[in-house]
Amino acid sequence: MYMSYGWPQVLPLESGIWPAPQHILHLRIINGFLLVVSPSHLEIWSSGQHRVRLGKYLRDPGSIQDEGQNLQAIWSSDTKTIAVITSSHFFHIYKVASSEKQLRLGGKEVSGLSLVNIKHISSKKAPFAGENVTISNFVSDNKHILLGLSNGFLHLLTWNGQFIGHSYLLQDPVSVQGDICSMDNGSLVHSGLTSENSRNHYEKNVASYPSISYLELSLALRLLVVVFGDGRVLLCSTNKKGLRQMDGIKAERWLGLSDAVCAAVGSEQEILAVGSKKGTVDLFDIADGASLLRTVSLYDWGYSVEDTGGVNCITWTPDNCSFAVGWKLRGLTVWSTSGCRLMCTIRQIGISSASSPMLKLGQEYKCEPMVGGVACMGWDEYGYRLYAVEQRTAERIIAFPFGKCCLNRGISGATHKRQVIYSDDRVLIVQSDDNDELKIQHLVLPASYISQNWPVLHVAASQDGMYLAIAGRQGLILYDLRSKKWRVFGDVTQEQKIHCVGLLWLGKIVVICNFNDSSDSYELVFYPRYHLDQSSLLCRRPLLGRPMVMDTYQDYILVTYRPFDVHVFHAQLLGELSPSNSPVLQLSAVRELSIMTAKKHPVAMRFIPDHLPREAFSSSDKISSNNHVEAGPETLHRQSKRCLILRMNGELSLLDLDEGSEHELTDAVELFWVTSGQSEEKTNLVNEVSWLDYGHRGMQVWYPSPGSDPFQLQDFLQLDPELEFDREVYPLGLLPSVGVVVGVSHRMSFSASTEFPCSEPVPQAQTILHCLLRHLLQRDKTNEALGLARLSANKPHFSHCLEWLLFTVFDADISSQNTNKNNYSGPVKSSASSLLEQTCHLIRHFPEYLDVVVSVARKTDGRHWADLFAAAGRSTDLFEECFQRRWYRTAACYILVIAKLEGPAVSQYSALRLLQATLDESMYDLAGELVRFLLRSGRDYELTTAETEKMPQRFLDSFLFRPASQKQAVDLKCASNKELSAHIASVKSILENHASYLMSGKELSKLVAFVKGTQFDLVEYLQRERNGSARLESFASGLQIIGQKLGMEMLQSRLDAEFLLAHMCTVGFKEWIVVLATLLRRAEVLLDLFRDDMRLWKAYSSTLRSQPDFKEYKDLLKSLEERLSSVSNEVQG
Repeated sequence: MYMSYGWPQVLPLESGIWPAPQHILHLRIINGFLLVVSPSHLEIWSSGQHRVRLGKYLRDPGSIQDEGQNLQAIWSSDTKTIAVITSSHFFHIYKVASSEKQLRLGGKEVSGLSLVNIKHISSKKAPFAGENVTISNFVSDNKHILLGLSNGFLHLLTWNGQFIGHSYLLQDPVSVQGDICSMDNGSLVHSGLTSENSRNHYEKNVASYPSISYLELSLALRLLVVVFGDGRVLLCSTNKKGLRQMDGIKAERWLGLSDAVCAAVGSEQEILAVGSKKGTVDLFDIADGASLLRTVSLYDWGYSVEDTGGVNCITWTPDNCSFAVGWKLRGLTVWSTSGCRLMCTIRQIGISSASSPMLKLGQEYKCEPMVGGVACMGWDEYGYRLYAVEQRTAERIIAFPFGKCCLNRGISGATHKRQVIYSDDRVLIVQSDDNDELKIQHLVLPASYISQNWPVLHVAASQDGMYLAIAGRQGLILYDLRSKKWRVFGDVTQEQKIHCVGLLWLGKIVVICNFNDSSDSYELVFYPRYHLDQSSLLCRRPLLGRPMVMDTYQDYILVTYRPFDVHVFHAQLLGELSPSNSPVLQLSAVRELSIMTAKKHPVAMRFIPDHLPREAFSSSDKISSNNHVEAGPETLHRQSKRCLILRMNGELSLLDLDEGSEHELTDAVELFWVTSGQSEEKTNLVNEVSWLDYGHRGMQVWYPSPGSDPFQLQDFLQLDPELEFDREVYPLGLLPSVGVVVGVSHRMSFSASTEFPCSEPVPQAQTILHCLLRHLLQRDKTNEALGLARLSANKPHFSHCLEWLLFTVFDADISSQNTNKNNYSGPVKSSASSLLEQTCHLIRHFPEYLDVVVSVARKTDGRHWADLFAAAGRSTDLFEECFQRRWYRTAACYILVIAKLEGPAVSQYSALRLLQATLDESMYDLAGELVRFLLRSGRDYELTTAETEKMPQRFLDSFLFRPASQKQAVDLKCASNKELSAHIASVKSILENHASYLMSGKELSKLVAFVKGTQFDLVEYLQRERNGSARLESFASGLQIIGQKLGMEMLQSRLDAEFLLAHMCTVGFKEWIVVLATLLRRAEVLLDLFRDDMRLWKAYSSTLRSQPDFKEYKDLLKSLEERLSSVSNEVQG
């Protein structure tokens, strides 16, 4: 798996001498060198640690004028020859040679990197020169080049530019025009190409042959893919000797496509990727008769072919685990073979393609890479850089940095507790911060090591998660995550003898699979993690050859050679593993198997621990638990008898090491994690899981059989449909102590200070606790499930896990009931129902129970609530428990359930109790929801049962979407004009009593919140209570008390006062208007009052002057006097 990180690097190119608009027509990376071909010149760059230009060749204007611009190009695999065809159909051959001049960077020579000379050798006119034909791309082996023409011909030539043959691909034009489906299995009946009389035959049927637009060659699979101009694809086989003879190319099979434009073969995976004009990429399984595996596109992300255009190019990563897709009009994306979107340069701004910059290119898209489409691209030899060129530009190449994940493949160890992504010079570690949020830490390797041993090739985390072993081209470096210190070989000569091809951990011992230069052989080398030196070497074990895969478990090491020879070694440590001692490690072979099979070779193998109690083994019997091991007769009996095999084609199988038999489990798997027996922590939450795997189906959890044989295949369970990662989140590993799967997704961070955005891998966690708990309950392991849940009680998302557990069990219960109804054959006791009861019993042990039950109820159809609460408990009892605990918001959610199950009368009584309690706690928003429910349920009390069925959903909607604010006030007002029903009278009484309580206590801020939350009719209340609870004893005391209660220095208090003043003005409540207007210093309101009532003015001014506490209103009083005086003068005048 590949994940982009950091900022792209820009490689500036020569502008060229030709005045016409330039573009890059070819880009190729081989052995650390990058070739770029434009219409007028060639450049070679270093694609390794230092990305610099090593050489260039500029064509002279006369050559371009006479022979045309460069049109297509190809580079030999030995990087010594470049073949170019021009627009006038001339073949140019260039030779590339290293000069003796070493490259200097920063004043220092760079070892192993020198400038190159590009020399033009020959120029030959093509046989088809002068014909009106277009040319496809080139494909080649180490001796020949093949190209296709728009007239249907294939031409073969040597790397010296000599044409040695040509022929048309299809002998019978009917086979091109006919229906593909009418052929026998899609295969063609003719045997191969022929050049005999080909010209005459072609001239007679020229209109029948489609043009050849694209070629793709896989020498490993002996496969030639031909894409025709009309969008069809033909698979051809080639001769064992490559492209030496034209008649060795045989047409084999048509693919059922009609809009293909390009193709790329992943030879290792045997997958063919075909890009289409409609912007999709189809993946075909070559090994399975070119059957369609899946189709990937950006349609689900809101982008259509109008936004991106058709696919322009596809390129596989070196290990064929991922592939990059470049579109013609916009964007570049990297996908895994399972269809997970790993990286995308298109800025995600919405799900509608109407916002696409292809319709309107705005300023906000200037930072988006590849916004003009992708002309060509390629991966470097390690997969650490993806080089891409934008359409219609020859100014620069953009290099996107990538990191690779430790996918537990090959002969590098698994990462049980550390999820890491490694790049060419760093390791990205997923870890939790203080808030239990997952973050990415960039761990850059010391320059003293990586500058001499670039790039990073292998990374393995120790089983306790405290150490990282990292190997470059030579040597080894260890990192202590606790002390944050590096450890390297002190002797450089010893470091240079280490050529690591794989890394493993055996407890506190690092195991290196080393290639020994002196003996040209492979060996296992064992070092203690506290000292990397020849003096501390514990063991050196020669191997029979280069291993395919390796693994360790406890004291055992598994080594597998080609074709499929399995060797198991037992490690015995003599002496204490400490710097003060000189321990010795003895390695003895305990098992050897040679298995004959026609299946694909393994890419990963892992020991499967036998399911025995942990107490059965003494901690002193394991290197991984202690520093000292003594052999005993029971040692061989602890050896794992089985291992899990993942093959190159994604097949996952179980190998019995005793019998040598292999049982296929599933297919289309990309990676897997063996979880059982991998952690000895008491908080390990995944002991009940054997392993997990991930592929295009998503995540699958495998559990051991409940019988005597824990590996009885028919009893294995594959779960879970709920355990699905988003298609842009790729899983990295498992955190056993938390019970979550850690994944990572790609995000782009845009900045105005940089031209391109920064790519950020974003870690995400998905819990599997609900799957584990359901598995235990299904097997009647209630106590184990309770223990596991208690271990997780303080973990993040615990409440969410319990909710998903109950929801999935209840959903299965509903499904089983529907199935039983459809296939009724008499009364049957439902096991799912008992599982529902067990689940409720389990969750009841935790305080989250009441929230979980009602949350699940709100997510399911109300018709099935009776079954849920039959297992969970009576709804009124659960409501009462919430009420007593003062969990009023949770209790409010139960009102809906009570209305459905117990009837409206009971629900109204419960809601009235809860309304009074929420008012006492000043929870006015919740009180407003209850008021709306009570008014509506009262109106609907006499409705039919069918209409009542709809009421709970309307109530649920009222919790999510508040109705119009005026409606409730109108309900109460209308009710006041006629005889009130009992429930409306109760609601009105409760609200008025609370309003009187607040008004009497002058709790005005609460009064405002109460009125806004419940839509209480304050105007009607004030009109009725002018001489009651709303009456002010005196202006002075009212001003002082209300000012203290409101606290006018706060903005919200001033807004509350404005709200009350508006209502008082509506009622005409002078005492309150004077007080509130004074507090707000609203002179215009006071002026309107005093202009018509001078007695009120005199009393007001006298009170303010006589009270020393009201000095702050002196400026207001002076302003009012001046304005009243001017008004009086105007009247008198």
